[in-house]
Amino acid sequence: MKHKTDDLEAFTKTQRLAYQCVLEIKREIQPGWTEKQTARLMDVYLQDHGVRTFFHRSFAWFGDRSRFQGFKNYFDFMPSNRRLEPTDVIILDTAPIVEGYPGDVGYAYSVEPHEGLQLAKRRLLDFRKKIPSLFSSERSLAEIWQEIDRELQALGYDNIHSMYPFSVLGHQMHRIPLSKLPGLTIPFSLHSYWMFLSRGLFKELLGPKTRGDKAGLWAIEPHIGGAGFGAKFEEILVVRKKTSGEGYEAFWMDDEVPHLKEAAPA
Repeated sequence: MKHKTDDLEAFTKTQRLAYQCVLEIKREIQPGWTEKQTARLMDVYLQDHGVRTFFHRSFAWFGDRSRFQGFKNYFDFMPSNRRLEPTDVIILDTAPIVEGYPGDVGYAYSVEPHEGLQLAKRRLLDFRKKIPSLFSSERSLAEIWQEIDRELQALGYDNIHSMYPFSVLGHQMHRIPLSKLPGLTIPFSLHSYWMFLSRGLFKELLGPKTRGDKAGLWAIEPHIGGAGFGAKFEEILVVRKKTSGEGYEAFWMDDEVPHLKEAAPA
C-alpha cells in the first residue's frame, strides 16, 4: 500500500495536534489532579481546536497505573480517580480524528525528575531507531513483536503492551470516511470498530501471532515497565513495498515528536 503525499501530510497534521495537546497538558498539570480530570481536559483541548470525534478518547495513567499494575479487566484501563503525586510517572494517550484522518499518540513524563523514567525513555528511543529496520527485514509481523519482547525483557523491563487487548504492539491507521458520525462508544468510537472489523481485525493489529502484509501506516506503541512505573511512546510508522524488487521500506512519518526532540543535543 502506497499512501499519497497529501494523505501523509494530513495524518501528520493530526499527529502533531495530538502531541500539541499532551504537551499543553504537561505544562498545566498539577499534583492532586485525577486521571479522569486530566483525560477530560485533553479531550476539551482537542475539541477547542476543532476536533469533533475521536479514534479513542484520551487516557491518563499515573504512578504504578502507568505500568497497568493490578489491571484485570477492560474497565481498569479507563482513567480513574487516582490523584497525581509529585513523584509519579505520567502517561498520556490520545487519538483525535481531523477531517477523517486519525492520529494516536502516547507520551511519558514526570513532574519531578525520575531517573528510572529517563533511562526507560532512552531505551525506548533505541527501539524507535531499530523498529524501521525490523519492518524492512524479512521478519514477519509476529517475529517483530517477539523480537521487541525478547529485547525489552533482556534489558530488565516488563512487556506492558502484552497486557493490552490482543497484546498489541501497534495497529494500522487508515483514513476514516465515517468521521462525521459522533463517537458514541466510549472510550473507543464507532470509527475505530469500523476500521478494524471492516478490514479484518487480526490483519490490523500487531500482536505475537500476527501474519500478513506489513505495508501500511502503523501506530506503534512499545510500552515497557520498570519498578513502579511504565513508559511508552506512540507514533505512526510508514511501511511501503519497495518500488523495485521485493521487500519493504519503513520510516517514521514525522521526526517532530517530543520524545525525539527531548533527546536532541541542546
